[in-house]
Amino acid sequence: MKVVAITQARMSSTRLPGKVLMPLAGKPVLAHVVQRSQACRQVDEVVVATSTDLSDDAIEQWCAHNQVHCYRGSLNDVLDRYYQAAKLHGADVIVRITADCPAIDPQTVDEVIQGFIDGGFEFYGLSGEFPDGLDCTVFSFRAIEKAWQEAKLPSEREHVGPYIEKNPQLFKSGGLKKYTGLSHMRWTLDEPRDYEFLSQVFDQLAYQGKLFTTEDVLALLHEQPELQTINQTIVRNEGYLKSLAAEGTVHV
Repeated sequence: MKVVAITQARMSSTRLPGKVLMPLAGKPVLAHVVQRSQACRQVDEVVVATSTDLSDDAIEQWCAHNQVHCYRGSLNDVLDRYYQAAKLHGADVIVRITADCPAIDPQTVDEVIQGFIDGGFEFYGLSGEFPDGLDCTVFSFRAIEKAWQEAKLPSEREHVGPYIEKNPQLFKSGGLKKYTGLSHMRWTLDEPRDYEFLSQVFDQLAYQGKLFTTEDVLALLHEQPELQTINQTIVRNEGYLKSLAAEGTVHV
Protein backbone atom coordinates (compact mmCIF):
# COMPACT_ATOMS: atom_id res chain seq x y z
CA MET A 1 0.00 0.00 0.00
CA LYS A 2 1.56 3.25 -1.17
CA VAL A 3 0.79 6.42 0.80
CA VAL A 4 1.34 9.63 -1.16
CA ALA A 5 1.07 13.08 0.41
CA ILE A 6 -0.12 15.53 -2.24
CA THR A 7 0.29 19.23 -1.52
CA GLN A 8 -1.81 21.58 -3.63
CA ALA A 9 -0.01 24.84 -4.35
CA ARG A 10 -0.55 27.82 -6.62
CA MET A 11 0.83 31.32 -6.95
CA SER A 12 -2.46 32.99 -7.93
CA SER A 13 -4.08 33.25 -4.51
CA THR A 14 -6.56 36.15 -4.62
CA ARG A 15 -6.05 37.20 -0.99
CA LEU A 16 -2.26 36.82 -0.83
CA PRO A 17 -0.67 36.26 -4.27
CA GLY A 18 2.55 34.26 -4.28
CA LYS A 19 2.09 33.21 -0.67
CA VAL A 20 3.46 29.69 -1.10
CA LEU A 21 6.94 30.99 -1.95
CA MET A 22 7.02 33.80 0.60
CA PRO A 23 9.89 33.44 3.10
CA LEU A 24 9.45 32.10 6.62
CA ALA A 25 12.58 31.80 8.76
CA GLY A 26 14.75 31.96 5.65
CA LYS A 27 12.88 29.35 3.55
CA PRO A 28 9.81 29.50 1.31
CA VAL A 29 6.50 28.51 2.87
CA LEU A 30 6.34 25.56 0.47
CA ALA A 31 9.72 24.31 1.69
CA HIS A 32 8.39 24.06 5.24
CA VAL A 33 5.27 22.21 4.08
CA VAL A 34 7.29 19.72 2.02
CA GLN A 35 9.86 19.18 4.76
CA ARG A 36 7.15 18.48 7.32
CA SER A 37 5.35 16.14 4.92
CA GLN A 38 8.58 14.26 4.28
CA ALA A 39 9.04 13.90 8.04
CA CYS A 40 5.81 11.85 8.29
CA ARG A 41 6.79 8.23 8.92
CA GLN A 42 3.63 6.89 7.28
CA VAL A 43 4.18 8.80 4.01
CA ASP A 44 6.03 7.02 1.20
CA GLU A 45 6.18 9.89 -1.27
CA VAL A 46 5.52 13.62 -1.36
CA VAL A 47 4.17 15.35 -4.46
CA VAL A 48 3.48 19.02 -5.07
CA ALA A 49 0.41 19.43 -7.30
CA THR A 50 0.31 22.80 -9.00
CA SER A 51 -1.34 24.11 -12.14
CA THR A 52 -0.31 24.64 -15.74
CA ASP A 53 -0.88 28.37 -15.36
CA LEU A 54 2.25 30.35 -16.25
CA SER A 55 2.31 31.90 -12.80
CA ASP A 56 3.03 28.45 -11.38
CA ASP A 57 6.24 27.99 -13.37
CA ALA A 58 8.02 29.26 -10.26
CA ILE A 59 6.61 26.38 -8.20
CA GLU A 60 7.77 23.81 -10.74
CA GLN A 61 11.21 25.43 -10.80
CA TRP A 62 11.44 25.33 -7.00
CA CYS A 63 10.47 21.65 -7.02
CA ALA A 64 13.05 20.82 -9.70
CA HIS A 65 15.78 22.66 -7.82
CA ASN A 66 14.93 20.81 -4.60
CA GLN A 67 14.32 17.34 -6.10
CA VAL A 68 10.64 17.33 -5.17
CA HIS A 69 8.06 15.55 -7.34
CA CYS A 70 5.82 18.05 -9.12
CA TYR A 71 2.61 17.46 -11.05
CA ARG A 72 0.97 20.22 -13.10
CA GLY A 73 -2.73 20.10 -13.93
CA SER A 74 -5.92 22.12 -13.89
CA LEU A 75 -5.88 25.47 -12.12
CA ASN A 76 -9.52 25.43 -11.02
CA ASP A 77 -10.40 21.72 -11.06
CA VAL A 78 -8.35 20.76 -8.02
CA LEU A 79 -10.14 17.42 -7.72
CA ASP A 80 -8.90 16.49 -11.20
CA ARG A 81 -5.42 17.69 -10.25
CA TYR A 82 -5.40 15.37 -7.23
CA TYR A 83 -6.81 12.43 -9.16
CA GLN A 84 -4.29 12.73 -11.97
CA ALA A 85 -1.35 13.19 -9.58
CA ALA A 86 -2.44 10.22 -7.47
CA LYS A 87 -2.88 8.04 -10.55
CA LEU A 88 0.50 9.07 -11.98
CA HIS A 89 2.30 8.23 -8.74
CA GLY A 90 0.48 4.97 -8.08
CA ALA A 91 -1.12 6.11 -4.83
CA ASP A 92 -3.34 3.71 -2.91
CA VAL A 93 -3.80 6.26 -0.12
CA ILE A 94 -3.78 10.02 -0.70
CA VAL A 95 -2.99 12.50 2.06
CA ARG A 96 -4.21 16.00 1.26
CA ILE A 97 -2.04 18.79 2.66
CA THR A 98 -2.34 22.36 1.46
CA ALA A 99 0.62 24.64 0.82
CA ASP A 100 -0.83 27.33 3.07
CA CYS A 101 -0.28 25.19 6.19
CA PRO A 102 3.45 25.56 6.97
CA ALA A 103 2.93 24.55 10.62
CA ILE A 104 1.42 21.16 9.73
CA ASP A 105 2.44 18.63 12.40
CA PRO A 106 4.04 15.39 11.09
CA GLN A 107 3.05 13.45 14.20
CA THR A 108 -0.60 14.46 13.83
CA VAL A 109 -0.56 13.58 10.13
CA ASP A 110 0.87 10.15 10.99
CA GLU A 111 -1.87 9.61 13.56
CA VAL A 112 -4.55 10.51 11.02
CA ILE A 113 -3.05 8.11 8.47
CA GLN A 114 -2.87 5.34 11.08
CA GLY A 115 -6.49 5.93 12.05
CA PHE A 116 -7.47 5.71 8.39
CA ILE A 117 -5.64 2.39 8.00
CA ASP A 118 -6.76 0.85 11.28
CA GLY A 119 -10.42 1.64 10.65
CA GLY A 120 -10.49 0.61 7.01
CA PHE A 121 -11.78 4.06 6.07
CA GLU A 122 -12.01 5.67 2.65
CA PHE A 123 -12.20 9.21 4.01
CA TYR A 124 -10.63 10.23 7.30
CA GLY A 125 -9.31 13.48 8.67
CA LEU A 126 -8.40 15.56 11.64
CA SER A 127 -11.65 16.62 13.29
CA GLY A 128 -12.75 18.27 16.49
CA GLU A 129 -11.52 21.63 17.78
CA PHE A 130 -8.07 22.04 16.25
CA PRO A 131 -6.16 25.13 15.09
CA ASP A 132 -6.85 26.16 11.51
CA GLY A 133 -3.63 25.16 9.75
CA LEU A 134 -3.24 21.62 11.07
CA ASP A 135 -5.76 20.32 8.55
CA CYS A 136 -4.99 17.02 6.86
CA THR A 137 -7.34 14.58 5.18
CA VAL A 138 -6.74 11.04 3.97
CA PHE A 139 -8.58 9.41 1.05
CA SER A 140 -8.55 6.03 -0.60
CA PHE A 141 -7.79 6.15 -4.29
CA ARG A 142 -11.25 4.68 -4.94
CA ALA A 143 -12.91 7.58 -3.12
CA ILE A 144 -10.93 10.17 -5.09
CA GLU A 145 -11.66 8.35 -8.34
CA LYS A 146 -15.40 8.08 -7.67
CA ALA A 147 -15.58 11.75 -6.70
CA TRP A 148 -13.64 12.65 -9.84
CA GLN A 149 -16.13 10.69 -11.95
CA GLU A 150 -19.31 12.00 -10.33
CA ALA A 151 -18.73 15.45 -8.79
CA LYS A 152 -20.45 18.16 -10.84
CA LEU A 153 -20.73 21.35 -8.80
CA PRO A 154 -17.87 23.89 -9.03
CA SER A 155 -17.40 23.70 -5.25
CA GLU A 156 -16.95 19.92 -5.60
CA ARG A 157 -14.27 20.38 -8.27
CA GLU A 158 -12.45 23.38 -6.78
CA HIS A 159 -12.03 21.46 -3.51
CA VAL A 160 -11.15 17.80 -3.05
CA GLY A 161 -13.39 16.60 -0.24
CA PRO A 162 -16.91 18.10 -0.54
CA TYR A 163 -18.47 15.44 -2.78
CA ILE A 164 -17.18 12.68 -0.50
CA GLU A 165 -18.31 14.52 2.65
CA LYS A 166 -21.79 15.09 1.20
CA ASN A 167 -22.23 11.41 0.32
CA PRO A 168 -21.34 9.47 3.49
CA GLN A 169 -23.47 6.55 2.32
CA LEU A 170 -20.92 5.92 -0.45
CA PHE A 171 -17.74 6.09 1.62
CA LYS A 172 -16.73 4.84 5.05
CA SER A 173 -15.76 8.05 6.80
CA GLY A 174 -14.35 9.04 10.17
CA GLY A 175 -12.10 11.48 11.97
CA LEU A 176 -9.48 11.83 14.65
CA LYS A 177 -10.51 14.10 17.53
CA LYS A 178 -7.14 14.96 19.01
CA TYR A 179 -7.59 18.54 20.20
CA THR A 180 -10.33 20.40 22.07
CA GLY A 181 -10.87 24.10 22.65
CA LEU A 182 -8.37 25.21 19.99
CA SER A 183 -10.63 26.00 17.02
CA HIS A 184 -10.29 29.75 17.64
CA MET A 185 -6.59 29.55 16.76
CA ARG A 186 -5.43 30.35 13.23
CA TRP A 187 -2.09 29.04 11.95
CA THR A 188 -2.82 29.00 8.23
CA LEU A 189 -1.71 31.48 5.55
CA ASP A 190 -4.37 33.31 3.54
CA GLU A 191 -3.94 36.99 4.31
CA PRO A 192 -1.19 39.47 5.24
CA ARG A 193 -2.13 39.24 8.92
CA ASP A 194 -1.60 35.47 8.78
CA TYR A 195 1.85 36.04 7.35
CA GLU A 196 2.67 38.48 10.15
CA PHE A 197 1.58 35.90 12.73
CA LEU A 198 3.44 33.00 11.13
CA SER A 199 6.59 35.07 10.64
CA GLN A 200 6.76 35.71 14.36
CA VAL A 201 6.10 32.05 15.19
CA PHE A 202 8.69 30.73 12.75
CA ASP A 203 11.31 33.31 13.71
CA GLN A 204 11.05 32.15 17.31
CA LEU A 205 10.61 28.40 16.82
CA ALA A 206 12.18 27.35 13.52
CA TYR A 207 15.79 28.17 14.42
CA GLN A 208 18.52 25.93 12.96
CA GLY A 209 15.94 24.16 10.82
CA LYS A 210 14.06 22.78 13.81
CA LEU A 211 10.74 21.06 13.08
CA PHE A 212 8.75 22.49 15.94
CA THR A 213 5.59 20.76 17.14
CA THR A 214 2.04 21.81 17.90
CA GLU A 215 2.97 21.75 21.58
CA ASP A 216 5.81 24.20 20.88
CA VAL A 217 3.40 26.65 19.23
CA LEU A 218 0.89 26.30 22.05
CA ALA A 219 3.64 26.97 24.60
CA LEU A 220 4.73 30.08 22.69
CA LEU A 221 1.17 31.38 22.55
CA HIS A 222 0.77 30.75 26.25
CA GLU A 223 3.83 32.89 26.89
CA GLN A 224 2.88 35.51 24.29
CA PRO A 225 -0.94 35.49 24.01
CA GLU A 226 -0.88 38.81 22.18
CA LEU A 227 0.31 36.98 19.05
CA GLN A 228 -3.12 35.40 18.62
CA THR A 229 -4.75 38.81 18.22
CA ILE A 230 -2.88 39.45 14.97
CA ASN A 231 -5.19 37.34 12.79
CA GLN A 232 -7.95 36.05 15.05
CA THR A 233 -10.81 37.89 13.29
CA ILE A 234 -10.32 36.20 9.90
CA VAL A 235 -13.12 33.82 8.85
CA ARG A 236 -12.19 30.14 8.82
CA ASN A 237 -12.52 28.22 5.51
CA GLU A 238 -13.34 31.43 3.67
CA GLY A 239 -12.27 30.00 0.30
CA TYR A 240 -14.75 27.13 0.44
CA LEU A 241 -17.50 29.43 1.70
CA LYS A 242 -16.91 31.69 -1.30
CA SER A 243 -17.24 28.70 -3.63
CA LEU A 244 -20.59 27.85 -2.04
CA ALA A 245 -21.69 31.49 -2.22
CA ALA A 246 -20.94 31.55 -5.95
CA GLU A 247 -23.39 28.65 -6.35
CA GLY A 248 -26.00 30.41 -4.19
CA THR A 249 -25.72 27.71 -1.50
CA VAL A 250 -24.66 30.05 1.28
CA HIS A 251 -24.19 33.80 1.71
CA VAL A 252 -20.89 35.30 2.89
